Amino acid sequence: MIRQLYRVLGPEGSRPLNRLVLLQSGAAVLQGVAFALLVPVLKALLSTDPDDVWPWLTAFTGCVLVYAALQGAAISGGFAVGSQLSRVLHRRMADQALSLPLGWFTAGRTAEFSRLAGQNVIQVMSTPAHLLRPFLTSLLTPVTLVVATFFFDARTALVLLACVPVLFAVQQASTALMRRLDLGRDAAIGESADRVLEYTRNQPVLRAFGRTADGYGALDDALAAEARADRRLIVRGLPGLVSFTFATRLVFALLLALGVSWQLEGSLTAPTLLALLVLLVRLIDSVASAAEAGAGMRIARNTLERLGAVLDEPPFPQPAEPKTPRDASVEFSGVGFRYDTGAADGASARPVLNDVTFRLPERSMTALVGPSGAGKTTVASLIARFRDATEGTVRIGGVDVREIAADDLAAHVSLVFQDVYLFDGTIEENVRIAAPDAEPAELAEAASLSGLDRVLEELPDGWGTKVGEGGARLSGGQRQRVSVARALLKDAPVLVLDEATAALDQENEALFAEAVRTLADRKTLLVIAHRLSTVVHADQILVLEDGEITERGTHNDLVTADGTYASFWQRRSRAHGWRLEAARS
Repeated sequence: MIRQLYRVLGPEGSRPLNRLVLLQSGAAVLQGVAFALLVPVLKALLSTDPDDVWPWLTAFTGCVLVYAALQGAAISGGFAVGSQLSRVLHRRMADQALSLPLGWFTAGRTAEFSRLAGQNVIQVMSTPAHLLRPFLTSLLTPVTLVVATFFFDARTALVLLACVPVLFAVQQASTALMRRLDLGRDAAIGESADRVLEYTRNQPVLRAFGRTADGYGALDDALAAEARADRRLIVRGLPGLVSFTFATRLVFALLLALGVSWQLEGSLTAPTLLALLVLLVRLIDSVASAAEAGAGMRIARNTLERLGAVLDEPPFPQPAEPKTPRDASVEFSGVGFRYDTGAADGASARPVLNDVTFRLPERSMTALVGPSGAGKTTVASLIARFRDATEGTVRIGGVDVREIAADDLAAHVSLVFQDVYLFDGTIEENVRIAAPDAEPAELAEAASLSGLDRVLEELPDGWGTKVGEGGARLSGGQRQRVSVARALLKDAPVLVLDEATAALDQENEALFAEAVRTLADRKTLLVIAHRLSTVVHADQILVLEDGEITERGTHNDLVTADGTYASFWQRRSRAHGWRLEAARS
């Protein structure tokens, strides 16, 4: 466990931990010395000259006082170091989150990252005060007592040494068993937590379909699985929990029998036997406490291993010698992309894009259309280098995006996705994330181009309107326009709009389409949309199907080509021809 703790803390967090370990180790050794001094104290008291006890009693008292001082410092230091470790871990996790590719943050990994940064960091924070000290005491105090036993009776010490491998084997076996059960229970608890969160978030849907009374099957199954994991831990773990304690009691019984036999045969005096028995009781109690600390140590080790796995994730590779794009053109050359599913041979990697080649000229508008799941959003993520292409090359301004520094690439590309997330603050604060020092005129222009100015006119607090967590106080269309305004305020030369009009009504969609045509005169635009009215004026339209570009051209070219795009357009035209008539009585 200590090795994993040092691993996740890194050099910064290791220094205060080193000092604490030395302090706690010193206290544990002194406790063993104090227990060992009880042997000469008792021997002197039970001898024919009890006055010989004073030197030993003085040494014992001095040792106890120093131990008390060290132990007090170790206890208070444990809490202080725990607070430091919390800050270090949160900082390391934040730095790691910034270095990981955005493709790493799947829904499951994001939930796990949230748990680690929350409750699991709190568990690690308590480790120095509540786990590390008992662990070091249960390890170093018995070692000190075994060494001291050699000075009083070498035979007893040798028997103890012979029993150490047996106790170690029993402890390792019980720890391995309990660790497997703990891991299974942790997985069940994590699944239950995910389903509870899902259940609370989806209350509108569940209530709309009357699923509140009968329960939610996924949550019920997860809770049942957690209960089964708890029962397995209790039933199967019981032998592991009692085996080590039983083994230590057998060792004490063996030493008691040997001590009595040695005393009866005259090779061990009665006072020495009594003193050794007191020492052995303290030794066995100290060893037995290791089993009690074992459960907490196992849980801490599991937590630390999960933290270490996240912190050890390789960061997104950055160029050793960054290059600067010469313009705002975008080019895909034979690009392929596969989602790695984790198979060792890569055979089950899911292909998304295959030999995709196109060019977005500077200051032009390109539309990317196609059925759901065709890979359109993946194209957008490759331009921003949220992921790296597995085949081919993506270039901006003639430079491979993998050779552009992260900050430079971020300055060149702005994106607006269909799924909008707003931070809990005002509308102005959310828009200014893109450019905190933007002038009021720049803010007003971004609001005008995105249609956000009309939203602000309807809200009593205007720019100062609180959006709530995730933008919950705004409608979907309002959140979308805040997101678009944020991207426009960034003023990057390449702008990618991925379903940016999905939450807009027809009137606002038309206004936004006009703004997009204006932006095309000064930016490289890639517009991904299902609503074809948004893209009819594009300089070129690319049709993406099953990860491949199947058609390209202007709107008029593709409508007359009688292909996929023409089929999309005909269906849209028929849908716009529908009318709802009032029912006649």
